[in-house]
Amino acid sequence: MTVLVADPGAVPSVSFEFFPPTDAAMELTLWASLRRLAPLAPSFVSVTYGADGSTRDRTHAIVTRIAAESGLTSVPHLTCVGARRETIIEIARRYWDGGIRHIVALRGDPPGDRAYAATAGGFAHAADLVAGLRRVADFEISVAGYPETHPEAPSPAADLAYLKAKCDAGASRVISQFFFDADVFLRFRDRCVAAGITVPVVPGILPVTRFAQLERFAARCGATIPVEVARRFQGLDDDPEARQLIAAALAIDLVTRLRTAGIEQFHFYTLNRAELTYAICHSLGLRPRAAAAREQHPPVPSAARAGRC
Repeated sequence: MTVLVADPGAVPSVSFEFFPPTDAAMELTLWASLRRLAPLAPSFVSVTYGADGSTRDRTHAIVTRIAAESGLTSVPHLTCVGARRETIIEIARRYWDGGIRHIVALRGDPPGDRAYAATAGGFAHAADLVAGLRRVADFEISVAGYPETHPEAPSPAADLAYLKAKCDAGASRVISQFFFDADVFLRFRDRCVAAGITVPVVPGILPVTRFAQLERFAARCGATIPVEVARRFQGLDDDPEARQLIAAALAIDLVTRLRTAGIEQFHFYTLNRAELTYAICHSLGLRPRAAAAREQHPPVPSAARAGRC
């Protein structure tokens, strides 16, 4: 395993992921979270797509609004599922014309438990989508990587080869699926380097307080929940304050170990909540850039305006 040493005086780069809200209350939470996290000056904030592209219009509206009203670098997710090539290319052109220069390119998943099948006339896989986006414009393109192997991959070697194909097609960054053991990510990073992947491989960090939700997420993406993590949440179903403290402690320990190993970039799956992500970023040495934030990142819309999206 490659061991690097972080510069103790350096401040790591962070990015945040949000999802399109489905109701007015969740929308207020989203904008409140953005207001809370914006002063940390993330390198970008991304907005997900629903299964089968079902949130396409909402994703577009949020991405463009964040870019226009907050000054943050706003990044849409774009998937292969449920659309023909020409539709996806047109969406990408609209983003480029609207000033969006970075896209997270994913294969995507069908809704429910259905097996994935390529859309007729569409991009079959994320590597195809990356190549297609490269033909549209000079986008910065992030793709997904799986430290514990994609659940549909025939083998770890095949999964790594496919990740290399996405990078060779033009990806500029790999963002990992979440994990809870620092060594799992560090071994994955080393395997990426050995396979000839030269773009940054960024750990995806999931701060979670609801253990049942975590189990569902992990089952879908093939992530292992260590026995020690499960033990710490045991018996806390009706104690949200204790769960939040446990979640913060676990995540801070994880990012601290990664920093010690030389990791300088982190991507946070916020679940549209700011509290834990903010605390973890504070532990990494990030502090609000108040004056700079006011100049470079005008305030995100207030809760009173959020419902007019």
